[in-house]
Amino acid sequence: MSGDRASAVVIGASAGAIQALSCILPALPADYPIPVLVVVHIPTDGSDLLAPLFQAKCRVVVKEAEDKEPILPGFVYFGPSDYHLLVEADRVVSLSADEPVHYSRPSIDVLFESAADAFGAGLVGVILTGANEDGAAGLRAVAAVGGVTVVEDPATAFAPTMPTAALKLCAEARPMSLDAIAAYLVGLGTS
Repeated sequence: MSGDRASAVVIGASAGAIQALSCILPALPADYPIPVLVVVHIPTDGSDLLAPLFQAKCRVVVKEAEDKEPILPGFVYFGPSDYHLLVEADRVVSLSADEPVHYSRPSIDVLFESAADAFGAGLVGVILTGANEDGAAGLRAVAAVGGVTVVEDPATAFAPTMPTAALKLCAEARPMSLDAIAAYLVGLGTS
């Protein structure tokens, strides 16, 4: 990132996501100057409980992403169930009901690839625990535009399949513990 502040952080997680995110998101300070967009593989029954769950634990504003809303610093946006979460070129949220990717909607790849196009080298991509390969191609897209790529250490992940796949496809990604990821993201906001 060559000393420049990150423009945005994207995080993808699946099995074990709540525990992993509970180590990371509450660490962010109330004045965190970077937007964070999160996709978690959640059932399509419409019970979008992640944003309220994390708002109760976090100092930053946590909300479910809404179509066409601007992406603001200091906000954590969760993709709603059964919609892909995308970032448009003018850095607003876009929701899509397009076909699932890796059997998932929202798909981590869809978020990461669209965010890489919108934010370029200012993007930080983080892949956490999960039981499929969604996110690997998206992390590769972040690396391809010069963004920073981070992966939860598969040895400590609740479900190592997703971080392992991401490391396989994106060899330059940095494997880190959850505590190290939290510290790294907090540090981005103070650089």
